[in-house]
Formats: sequence, C-alpha cells, structure tokens
Amino acid sequence: MATNITWHENLTHDERKELTKQGGVTVWLTGLSASGKSTIGCALEQSLLQRGNNAYRLDGDNIRFGLNKDLGFSEDDRNENIRRISEVSKLFADSCSVAITSFISPYREERRKARELHDKDGLPFVEVYVDVPIEIAEQRDPKGLYKKAREGIIKEFTGISAPYEAPENPELHVQTDKQTVEESAKIIIDYLLEKKLIK
Repeated sequence: MATNITWHENLTHDERKELTKQGGVTVWLTGLSASGKSTIGCALEQSLLQRGNNAYRLDGDNIRFGLNKDLGFSEDDRNENIRRISEVSKLFADSCSVAITSFISPYREERRKARELHDKDGLPFVEVYVDVPIEIAEQRDPKGLYKKAREGIIKEFTGISAPYEAPENPELHVQTDKQTVEESAKIIIDYLLEKKLIK
C-alpha cells in the first residue's frame, strides 16, 4: 500500500451539489446473467440524460475492456472486479452524477462492502435486484453463456456451477419476466424522485 501520498483538499460534495444542481447516487443493478441488468441500465441512463440529469453507466463492456482488463473470472478476480467498480461508482456519485452499475455481483458480502464505501462518505446507494427465474435467463442467453456452462466449457458460472446470493433487503426489486425494460427503468426513476435523489 502506498504511503507517500497526500489527500488534496478541493471542493466539498455539498459545494459540487450547489454548482451542478444535482446530487450524486449509485444505482447498483445486480442479478443473474441475462436478467436484463445492462438493458435496464441503458434505458435508465438514456431516460436520466433526457431529463437533464447527469448519469453514466458502468458495466462489463466498458470496465473489462479497460480498467479491469487484467482480471479473469476466478472468485478472487471477480471480487476485485466488484471492489474496483465500487470505488469508481463512488467517485461518480461524489462528482454528483448518477452512477449506474450493471454487474452480476453475486456475493452479498461484496455488495455490502460497496454500500459501506458509499455510506462512509454519505453518498446514497440504491441496490436494485433485477430478478428473473433462471429458466427464463437460460432461454434468453444472448451470449450463449448458459449453454457453455451446461456443456462444462465455462467452469464457474453464476446460477449453474457458482452461487448467486440474492439481495435480502434491496431498495428495489424488479422482475423482468413480468415487467418491461421501460417499466423497470421507470420504477427506478420514480424511486429516485421520491427520495429526492434527482430532480
């Protein structure tokens, strides 16, 4: 761990809020592969931007091709992936953006650490359980990952050969076998408005 570093004081979060006319929040979408997390994240980001809110989506496509391209899919690497995402989403929230994360993030402990990281700095953290029966997720299987997992090509695959620990007390629970993408995004926006996390 680096010891020759010094924290540089700058604008406070409250000063940023005043200047940007927006608070910051992380919306953490968690669920099985093919549950609809990224699709909802895209719709949510577009809706927020169209409303005039500053928002940015973080998911496997823009994280694992860049920041986390050095990580594999072992349990340790997946945990480190989530740790880094937690830190980056906290920075976005601190900058008064709506950070939208779309990651399986299968372990409650790692999601708890992400929440605590935000709580420590007084930044809102909204966990959204994107729920779908695994049978439906397998039918969707847009990347063919479930098929590869069933064939043993992918050894550790969440929901098949590796666990998924569903949230016990998420702020929001959307069911993508019963709700459309637009309905799911609206549920999240309505919650953010109700809690005065966006205007």
